[in-house]
Amino acid sequence: MMDFEFNTDQEEWRNEIRGWIREEFGEDWNGLDVSNDEEGSDEAWEFSKGIRTKLAEKGWTAPAWPTEHGGMGLSFAEQAIFNEELAYHRVPGPDLISVGYVGPTLLVYGTDGQKSQFLDDIVNSRASWCQGYSEPGSGSDLASLQTRAVKDGDDYVINGQKIWTSNAHRADWMFALVRTDPDAPKHRGITYLLVDMKTPGITVRPLINMLGGHGFNEVFFEDVRVPVENRVGEENRGWYVGMATMDFERSALSGSAALRRNFEDFIDYLGESPATSREAKLGVADTAINIEVSRMLSLRVLSMQQGGLAPNHEASVAKMFSSELSQRFARFGINTMGSYGQVRKGDPYAQMKGWFTEQYMSSVPATIAGGSSEIQRGIIATRGLGLPRA
Repeated sequence: MMDFEFNTDQEEWRNEIRGWIREEFGEDWNGLDVSNDEEGSDEAWEFSKGIRTKLAEKGWTAPAWPTEHGGMGLSFAEQAIFNEELAYHRVPGPDLISVGYVGPTLLVYGTDGQKSQFLDDIVNSRASWCQGYSEPGSGSDLASLQTRAVKDGDDYVINGQKIWTSNAHRADWMFALVRTDPDAPKHRGITYLLVDMKTPGITVRPLINMLGGHGFNEVFFEDVRVPVENRVGEENRGWYVGMATMDFERSALSGSAALRRNFEDFIDYLGESPATSREAKLGVADTAINIEVSRMLSLRVLSMQQGGLAPNHEASVAKMFSSELSQRFARFGINTMGSYGQVRKGDPYAQMKGWFTEQYMSSVPATIAGGSSEIQRGIIATRGLGLPRA
């Protein structure tokens, strides 16, 4: 039986987080300017870094990590509460790629040396990471990746290209999937490596999105040497380590919390508007229901983690539903606002600081990042429903 209730101690933890947010940001904190920017600007990035430093000083960077690695030794539920409250209040949290993806992966698959070298810097917000997965010809079909790593003595020598790499222009390290056996079946010839972004031979070029922001990059490798000791897991078995990282990525509770806050702001906006149509009222009801469904799907994943189970297709269901709901909500908001829905932030006529316009454009890649909706449906069909591969 799935348990979706939080106990008294967990709710006290939630109240402690809320108290810190009020103390740090004030009662009138809205956070829309920061959440709209999504750290694309240097100003927003520096603001987020400052918050992460404060969280690290409180020991709050990784609540669910073991205490011996700088965490608080709390449960998955308390970690989820932490993520949910920061997202709801639009407070920049710990670097998700570092703390949420590669950190948990190293806790499970890393050597003692890797844990000693990397986890302390992550939990103290001294290092940021990026993810080297997608390539120009290998996005949804990630296992077809071609970036090559050849073993040469105590090093791997990497040549190739990664694309859509978030934060590569600021990251200190990259965790990357590379092909070490071109003759093996495509899932079995891949290795998971940790790459110092200051290594000679790495070139990072910006990819500017339709919002004018610089969050994505393409990364080129030319004879880049990576020590063998930076391999996570066995050679040619990196695909399975990489998929574990993806499962950590898809199991967050923060998406539904952010949606809920934006929905509440939208309700306030509608309350100040002239007569709202019946169609808009039905859309509001439908959105409210779906936001609650999204939260329940994430809580289902959380309940499995709490019970020592490994969510797989369940995480795909939660990820797909949340990202697609973001698109539907943005489209609904723009249509309901009419002409105002097309006005971007910075314009005096922008409603809700132009949130819906920004979200409408940024929500499209959300259904691609972390595995497209089509990939998620494939996982649900084969692993969840037991259907044969097409």
